[in-house]
Parts: sequence; C-alpha cells; structure tokens
Amino acid sequence: MQEILVLNSGSSSVKFALYHINLEGAAGGAQEALTLAYSGHFSGLATSQCRVSLAHREPGQSPHYYDVQTLKALGLTPAVNHEEAITKLIAWLEQREDKSALIAIGHRVVHGGQTYFEATKLSANDVIELEKFSSLAPLHQPHGLAPIKLLMAQLPDVPQIACFDTAFHTRQPWVARQFALPRELTAKGVIRYGFHGLSYDYIQRTLAHVLPDDARRSRVVVAHLGNGASMCAIRDGVSVASSMGFTALDGLPMGTRSGALDPGVVLYLIGNEKMSIEDVSALLYKRSGLLGVSGISSDMRELLASDAPEAEEAVELYCYRAAREIASLAGALGGLDQLIFTAGIGQHAAPVRARIVTQCEWMGMQLDEKSNARDATCISSTSSRVGVWVIPTDEERVIASDCLALLNRMD
Repeated sequence: MQEILVLNSGSSSVKFALYHINLEGAAGGAQEALTLAYSGHFSGLATSQCRVSLAHREPGQSPHYYDVQTLKALGLTPAVNHEEAITKLIAWLEQREDKSALIAIGHRVVHGGQTYFEATKLSANDVIELEKFSSLAPLHQPHGLAPIKLLMAQLPDVPQIACFDTAFHTRQPWVARQFALPRELTAKGVIRYGFHGLSYDYIQRTLAHVLPDDARRSRVVVAHLGNGASMCAIRDGVSVASSMGFTALDGLPMGTRSGALDPGVVLYLIGNEKMSIEDVSALLYKRSGLLGVSGISSDMRELLASDAPEAEEAVELYCYRAAREIASLAGALGGLDQLIFTAGIGQHAAPVRARIVTQCEWMGMQLDEKSNARDATCISSTSSRVGVWVIPTDEERVIASDCLALLNRMD
C-alpha cells in the first residue's frame, strides 16, 4: 500500500487528508485509484481556541471521529502555530499501525502566477519564485508555502507537489484576462488570474456523474460561496470567465473581504482619509464584506439567525451581488444551462440559494422549495429551463488525483 498526504493550509488552520492508493484501480484513472483513509484539521491556530479533528474512513462505512482523549494519546493535541501542527501531524503519520509508504505530499497553493499551470514537484527555487506572489494573495500564499519549506527539511526524500488555484483559469480567452491598463503593466503580469480553481476543477470533473444523461452541460456557472467566495463560467469543462481577478479580493462580497470595488475608493481612502497601504489592506481584507456591512459577524449562519436590520442588509447585498454576477457570467457563456452551488454557504444556506435563484428567475430558473430546504442535489423545479444543483466540492481529492497523475508521468 502507498499513500499521498494532502495539506490545505490557511491563515489559522491546516486541513489534511490521507489517501491510500489502490494500484488495481489505477487503470480507471487517478481519482478511481484513491481511497480517503483519514481526514482532519487543526483550526484556530495561534489562538486559545485551537481545535483538532481526525476521522478514520473505511470504504462503505460512516467516518469514525476520534474523541479528545484518543487524539491526545495519538499526539494530536492543539498547536500554537502551523509549524507545531505540521510536526505533530507528521509524527502521528510515522507511528500509525497502518502506516504505508508515503510517496508524495500535495499542497494547495493559491497563486501560480503565469509560470505554474499544472501540478508541480517543487524545488527550493520554485518556492522562492512562488513567494513573489504573496502580495497578491496575502491571506493564503504565505501559509500555503510555509508547510512546504518545513516538510522539505523534515522529509527530504518525499516529493512536495503544489497544485494551484489559478491553474484552472489559464485557458480563459485572453480578452477575459485583460485589464484596460497600459500594455507595459499587462506585460508585467497585471492581469486577471482567477482563484478557487481546484474547487471548480472538481465540480467540472464530477458533473458527468451527477447530472442526468440528457442534461445540457456545455454552459455552466459554478458558485463557490464560502468565507471566500467567487463564481466561474465554464464551457465544456473549460473556464472562460471568473469573478475574481488579479487578487482574491475581487468579485463577490465575502466574509471579511469587500469584493469588487471602485478603484477610486482606494484613492479616496489614501488621499482623503490619510490611510496607509497597510491600513487599506487590513480594511479590505479583514474588516469588510459581511462583517463590515453587518457590524455583527462574518459568519452567514449568524447573520441568517439574527433579527438585526444590519444583518438583513448584509445578506441582501450578498445575494444581490451574487445574482448580478451570475447574469454577467451567463453573458460570457452566451446563455446558461446549469447553475451549481458549492462550498460552505452554497451547500448549506438554503435561504441564500433561494434569494439568489429568485433574482435569476428572468433567466428561466425556478426553484423547488422543498428540495432546496433539504439541501437536495437538484433544487430546480421540473419546469425550470436552467438546472440548479448543490454539489459538495472536494479540493483535497483533486490535489491527490493530480499528484498521483504527476507521479505516474514521472515514472
């Protein structure tokens, strides 16, 4: 038995998933050869609220979640920072009774710039190059690269493979990637990159297995709605436009990020409010979005449960902007066949989906209220001209699959 470990490191968390490789299933493709064995996370790192979760998964059975005492016995206790979390995780992997040969560690890296278009086995020089994009994804890039540097030192013989959120969008038409800026800036890489590509890649790989055989799949909009939120227009499996652009700050309002903003607002904040670049960055990345509008919370669940008018205003703005973005992306596609909701809000917030679909009724969407209320896979009515679906995403499986495919090509 061989294994691939997948790490998805955020600003205060480390998600992990361990896949066993079924060599007999490899002929059916990388995804068919992978079986999820363990998954978990360290959350609340660098805070007093750090938590650890671990689930063991046997094929065909419900996940078994370990209790706190068992986790303590395994050495998986709360960590004060990312480095300690990774060190504890690797120590647990090494001492497991069902330990197998670890043949690669796959990492979600948000930004690959114009250089990294596919899963890549990283060298130390690659990491240095990728660090140059940290200013374009300050909430993600440094945290995605830190475990790679640590594991290169701790496990020098295990390949560290990066999979990039920007890679899925590199086949967009050039016109969809340009800003109306002087050409010398475009040549320096000031273009639209798009993000959440691993999530969109998983959804497009999954559609053929989820949608009925007679469903039209050529023009699809996927709404990845979570604490970070974006949408992507996909034609025949290829990204043609996305709501996020140069950075992961663009597009839809998010938990704490503003989304699309008139550039003049930034000039005003610097010139009239005398805010520094650091102040503006903190405002737009950490104090805006749902949190900024509501003044209550960045968590959609709390806002939906609140009676405060400010909470209602934040939800209304979120849904309004989402509906506008769907219309824009449908324009890029020349029409719309399917709308897919995914990620935390997209998968679990039925009231948000209902508001968005209602505002898109003019496009031929009709909601089945009962199906929506129970988070069914298909939530559109039988008379809806546009199919509306709820499909859980799985970025970790895409990473593991692409790692295995890369290793097979290298053999």
